[in-house]
Amino acid sequence: MGNEQVEQAEHGWQVDGRCTNCDTSRQLAPGLIGEAGGRSVVLRQPRDATEAGRLHAAAHACPSRSVRPPGGRLDAARDPFPLALDDTVRLCGHNSPHTAGANSYLLHRPDGTSMMVDTPRWSPALATRYEALGPVTDVLLTHRDHAAHGRRYADRFHARLWIHEGDLDAAPDADRVLRGTEPAEIADGVVALPFPGHTRGSVLYLADDRYCFSGDSFYWSRTTADLEVADSVTWFSVRELAASLTRAAGRLRFEWLLPGHGDRRRLPHEEMTARLRQLAVRTGRLRPRPVDFGAVRW
Repeated sequence: MGNEQVEQAEHGWQVDGRCTNCDTSRQLAPGLIGEAGGRSVVLRQPRDATEAGRLHAAAHACPSRSVRPPGGRLDAARDPFPLALDDTVRLCGHNSPHTAGANSYLLHRPDGTSMMVDTPRWSPALATRYEALGPVTDVLLTHRDHAAHGRRYADRFHARLWIHEGDLDAAPDADRVLRGTEPAEIADGVVALPFPGHTRGSVLYLADDRYCFSGDSFYWSRTTADLEVADSVTWFSVRELAASLTRAAGRLRFEWLLPGHGDRRRLPHEEMTARLRQLAVRTGRLRPRPVDFGAVRW
């Protein structure tokens, strides 16, 4: 190891060998953290306080705690989560290894309450931080892969836990069970749209004709600069996913795409609709293939 590498390892930001290549850190620190050899790597050190803040966000979100600051110890005072994306939605951060590092969100409602969409890692201290922003009335699970901490957060918040019947075995003690494939209004301005494909019980949650919490059904890809499906990790049926997209393509209205895995994106709703229709067509051409986590086009 050269002197420059030694200096960086001791005094600079780095990503250690525990990285699972979940993409969380790259979403939060683009240009500073990238992918090489099937894992995240620090591309360069921060040049100013803004860039350092992005790396601190990446470190506090990383599910494997692989992103390490100079000196190796995370500074709790630099934890930005829950991080406001706008005046209605916050990114929870602190992604959990038990949900494959999925993103989770707080959706604030006009009456001062909130809904949690999927969950961060479980921690009483984190729960206190989230509920300090207002009572959390509901924990909305998008599918089975993200169900690990749902019950604990729901019980802590005295909230209702939601899941679809297709994935009910992952949360058999859910308080509310969605059924079938028709949309269901679950609160004022909030609609659950069953979306079989990634799993049998996948669900989109739509709010205020503005936000789409898509779970793992589709996401924004930095690689293709477009909406994509992760067909190489579609557990139930890529054909069912194509059917779900076709049913929804002309009905959904939203500006913000907020997935569990993959990047977030805000676009005018007309452009989102056009891209969703194109995604439905592309997905209809796909055929089932073996699971391959490395094939996802983040």
